[in-house]
Amino acid sequence: MIDPHAPAPPGTPPPWGTPAPLPVRPGTGRFLVLACVFVCAACGLVYELELVALASYLIGDSVTQASVVLSVMVFAMGVGSLAAKRLRWHAAAGFAAVEAALALVGGCSAMALYAVFAWTGDWGGLWALGPRCLLVGFSLAIGLLIGAEVPLLMELIQRIRRQDAGGAVADLFAADYVGALVGGLAFPFLLLPFLGQLTGTLLTGTVNVAAGGALVLGLFRRDLSRRARWTLLVANLTVLGVLASAAALVGDFERAARHAVYGADVRVALQTDVQEIVLTGGTHGRPLDLFLDGRLRVGGHDERRYHEALVHPAMSGPHARVLILGGGDGMAAREVLRHTGVDRVDIVELDAGLVRLARHDPALAALNGHAYDDPRVHVATADAFQWLREAPRSGYDVVIADLPDPGITASTKLYSQEFYGLARRALAPGGRLVVHAGPVQGRPRAFWTVAATVRAAGLATTPYRVLGHDAGFTPGPDRSAGESRAPHDWGFVLAAAGSRGPPLRLPADGPRLRTLTRGALAADALATPAAALPPSTLVHPRY
Repeated sequence: MIDPHAPAPPGTPPPWGTPAPLPVRPGTGRFLVLACVFVCAACGLVYELELVALASYLIGDSVTQASVVLSVMVFAMGVGSLAAKRLRWHAAAGFAAVEAALALVGGCSAMALYAVFAWTGDWGGLWALGPRCLLVGFSLAIGLLIGAEVPLLMELIQRIRRQDAGGAVADLFAADYVGALVGGLAFPFLLLPFLGQLTGTLLTGTVNVAAGGALVLGLFRRDLSRRARWTLLVANLTVLGVLASAAALVGDFERAARHAVYGADVRVALQTDVQEIVLTGGTHGRPLDLFLDGRLRVGGHDERRYHEALVHPAMSGPHARVLILGGGDGMAAREVLRHTGVDRVDIVELDAGLVRLARHDPALAALNGHAYDDPRVHVATADAFQWLREAPRSGYDVVIADLPDPGITASTKLYSQEFYGLARRALAPGGRLVVHAGPVQGRPRAFWTVAATVRAAGLATTPYRVLGHDAGFTPGPDRSAGESRAPHDWGFVLAAAGSRGPPLRLPADGPRLRTLTRGALAADALATPAAALPPSTLVHPRY
């Protein structure tokens, strides 16, 4: 017979509800558990934000990516909480195992996602299912592990000193929510700008596994058998070793991944406060390519076609005062300055780092014709929408919107009816507005929504497009294999106040253009079909 009063073997978890044999006083033990809750909550939120940020950067639609990641993660947290009920009798060992797994999965998630993106090509072609499934898989795994934390921590905190369930839940969730606040603020203001996504996430995993392992192996070690203690110690040290090795190799990994994405001739890679800037080529006869957040903004020989088509039709009227919204690379300013009679060019660019690069990089400055050295050019570092709210009324003869494509969520407000209303207010009588509206063939609905939105702001429009020849100058927000093989075009909307759209022509006394003719512009305008779509607004974006 088994003697019920006989002592339990060493390392056997005590019956549920029995106070834990702690090496510290119960008050200190509760504080340590709540401190661990705080740290783990901060780490968990960093993992969530990292997945959203990286998916938005790679795919381009931040609203959709945030919705997918957060909804899957919250669902998985509920499943993880239910699954953790089976571990309550081994709460200390279960919590340590959960934290080690969470640190490994969460800490390596950014590097794994970026590796798949870099070496499979992109997220839009035949490989789309794999990377997107990987994103959902990481969201699911991290959510399951985060959800498993709460029941186990509740059991551990009750093992220190029994209290009513309501009070224990209040203490636990107070520490959890405050930790989430700290993690949510640390990610954009500390980790991302100073360490980057990869190193920041690896550091977060290191903190995560250290906190979980220290709590269990230090505070609840008497709940564990000798074998369990050594197993957890080896597992935690292994996770720390993997994360430390990955952190040591981040620099080499980023260079290899960057070459896989951009090619072997990456010359400049710069992370500013706004975006990642990459320059390739520009030396030894190779064409210069400028990437902004992974999207080709200036590419190959087609750069001339794009900027001539953007600028010169709008310059066919009065053009003494010109406003360029965006265009920090200086290419649009170069085309404006080719016209006689230009007295002042104001450039409103959000990224001061891009302007500095356009001024000082020899290849980029040569390509933009050293436009920033012209005394007529003035630069304001500001958000274009906010800047227009304070712009002088009727201050400009020409307004050129050289902005990212409307398919990118961050740019949606710059393609809204409210934005075009502000631009109209800045136009002098007889002035013209021209808008880069994305590809007509690749994204026709977005293009025609831009035209409808400009009309809704009280401007008469003339849409047109120009074909490109360089297969590397991708028109849309995604660098998809399918799109890169399609014929490229750029769609524009020329607008002016009045009941009829401005005539599509080139200035009679303007510069000799290399790629653009009046006949080509007129043919494109006539071939462009009409479409009736509702406008996009700030409260109801339609791109």
